[in-house]
Amino acid sequence: MSSMTDFIAELIGAANGVEELTHYEVSRLLDRSIDTIRDMRDQAGVAGVHSAQDVLIDLRLSSERAGDLLPEQARDALIDAADVLRSLKIILDRTK
Repeated sequence: MSSMTDFIAELIGAANGVEELTHYEVSRLLDRSIDTIRDMRDQAGVAGVHSAQDVLIDLRLSSERAGDLLPEQARDALIDAADVLRSLKIILDRTK
């Protein structure tokens, strides 16, 4: 498995066990996701939306509010991050 596949699996595993994670762990996973999404967008030549609709804004807000998120909200943010990463991985794999 590639490191990206491993990270996506880590995000899904964290989402499935979100009740066992600390707020700090949720925030760190989301921050790592944001950095990875930005890097992958650059590699794929996919520009960010730069609008209120951009998933990175939602992920950043979730990371900053991790201490206030309900478990369902943290789970949704982790799954959203995994979904975006999976989509970007597909795009990058096609260009190889």
